[in-house]
Amino acid sequence: MDYRNSAKEILLAIGGKENLASAAHCSTRLRLIIGDNAKIDKETLENIDVVKGVFESAGQLQIIIGTGTVNKVYDEFIDLAEIEGSSKEQLKEEAYKKQNLIKRLIKTLGDVFVPILPAIVSGGLIMGIMEALNFMSSNGIIGLNTDGYIFTVFKLLSNAAFVFLPILISYSATKVFGGNPYLGAVIGMFLIHPDLQNAWTISNGYEQTFSVFGLYDVHMVGYQGHVIPIIIASFILAKLEKKLHKIVPDIIDLFVTPLLSLTITAFAVYTFIGPVFNTFENGLITGVQKLITIPFGIGSFIMGGLYSTTVVGGIHHMYTVIDIGQLAKYGVTYWLPLASAANMSQGAACLAVAIRSKNNKVRSMAYPSALSCMLGITEPAIFGVNLRFMKPFIFGSIGGACGAMVCSVLNLGATATGVTGIFAILLTLNHPVKYIVSMSVAMAVAFILTFFFGTNHPEIVNDKKTVKEKQSEKQSEESSEEPSAETAVISSENTDDGFMILSPVSGETVDLSEVPDETFAQEILGKGCAIIPSDNIITAPADAVVETIFDTHHAVGLKLENGCEMLIHVGINTVELKGQGFTAHVSEGDKVTVGQTLITFDREFIQKNGYNIITPVLVTNADDYKDVKKAVQGDVTHGEKLIEVSV
Repeated sequence: MDYRNSAKEILLAIGGKENLASAAHCSTRLRLIIGDNAKIDKETLENIDVVKGVFESAGQLQIIIGTGTVNKVYDEFIDLAEIEGSSKEQLKEEAYKKQNLIKRLIKTLGDVFVPILPAIVSGGLIMGIMEALNFMSSNGIIGLNTDGYIFTVFKLLSNAAFVFLPILISYSATKVFGGNPYLGAVIGMFLIHPDLQNAWTISNGYEQTFSVFGLYDVHMVGYQGHVIPIIIASFILAKLEKKLHKIVPDIIDLFVTPLLSLTITAFAVYTFIGPVFNTFENGLITGVQKLITIPFGIGSFIMGGLYSTTVVGGIHHMYTVIDIGQLAKYGVTYWLPLASAANMSQGAACLAVAIRSKNNKVRSMAYPSALSCMLGITEPAIFGVNLRFMKPFIFGSIGGACGAMVCSVLNLGATATGVTGIFAILLTLNHPVKYIVSMSVAMAVAFILTFFFGTNHPEIVNDKKTVKEKQSEKQSEESSEEPSAETAVISSENTDDGFMILSPVSGETVDLSEVPDETFAQEILGKGCAIIPSDNIITAPADAVVETIFDTHHAVGLKLENGCEMLIHVGINTVELKGQGFTAHVSEGDKVTVGQTLITFDREFIQKNGYNIITPVLVTNADDYKDVKKAVQGDVTHGEKLIEVSV
């Protein structure tokens, strides 16, 4: 695979390096901050071979490429764009500033839980296996000593993360809020201190209660199984600590700031903030439970249908709060099977697209995306396939609704959280048949609806035609029409093998390798040649549509009638002139005819300001053709043959 060429195509599709603010990558995606989203050619971007999906989320343009490939494309991408790579943290900070309050809150929850998910997932999987082994042992299916050393160690390991979850949450949340995470861990320890009554024993009554100024009572109970009060406590601690660092003298800051931060936070949280948000969280968990247990599974049907839409909006990050809250209150989470049904159904819809499609690119993307979705990684299927063609996404959501309804009717709960899809059966090994039935319903509905009614999109049904086929069709359609200047050239030169491109400017022709800019010299943006202008006019080399006219008017992108895409770039680094010395005579979307003036420029002004006026003339989709090369040597004038393209 040509990673550099893929990176070049992505850079062009997002509007060039001038439209790129910063870039980073995760394990599967390029994450870009774009200057002007209106300049993104999303259709072109989605059709790049290496790209599996494109979407905007959390203020970022995220391009799904895949594990093992994204880092290689990223290295070439930042080299071509001539920028320094940003860390995900830096990129997130830039994107964070562009979001509204609601999205910031949701993103914050995601940032808190993502680092601790491995601990929750591993513990949950072990817990599911242990419960299954215990069930089989107690029913005589297998002979197993559940009081033995090995079983006991695994049992302790399985619930360790859940027993001390407030410590993990407070550590992670305090770090997210910019405080000392170790102080956050101390607050977490304080809130589940063994001298406090365990929150899971309050059904037997409160053991110790204090009156606060005679106004209300505070029960000395720990916060095991709670999430929101822990996050609020971490927020207060971090903000207080940062404030104190600014006002406490350096000489006593080391011990005064931690002391005051911990003391004030502890009293504030336990006296007032904790009880308030504890009540709020309990109400939220109870409300969700009432919704998804509406008779006949109606509530779960609604939530299962909406779940995938919330994934698109990024709201799903908050669902960990619901899972953990339900685990603490009911011993199982009824929300996770619902989420798993929604994800499995989107995977099934994606699989239907893969089977029905006659487009090799769609098939090659849909098959692995479907499997990934069924394993719990939903982005490639949802953003790369289903949402792109819309009907599969809708039918996938309907399948999720049906599967979630069955989960509710069967009263299916999971013993832990963090895993959806196929492997989530490990969290329901006490009721594996219920899980299999629920997921089967979700997948069957989504697959059948998509297979028969959701794959009529032209891009799914048909193979993409090659450039030569498109050109041949167009020439056939226009065979009876009066040929344009470009068509005349095509018909008189290389009729069977290609066409000629006319010169957009008069001057001396040079090879691209002589251009004093590596981006052009190494043919990164395309193939062609360059011209040292002898006049001040750029004209259309053929009938075309103006795809791009840069704000600084120093360059223009064209799409010729035969599908050839061109870039004419006046001078080197002339973007730095910010439009001075350039005048655009066309706008984006304009249809132009051969010889029509596109740009005029002041050669003397540009050179006086220290810029080289050499003008690259490029075929930017050169990879679609057999060959692109300079057709002349020496001087050339407007309208003369300049570049030969072999199809």
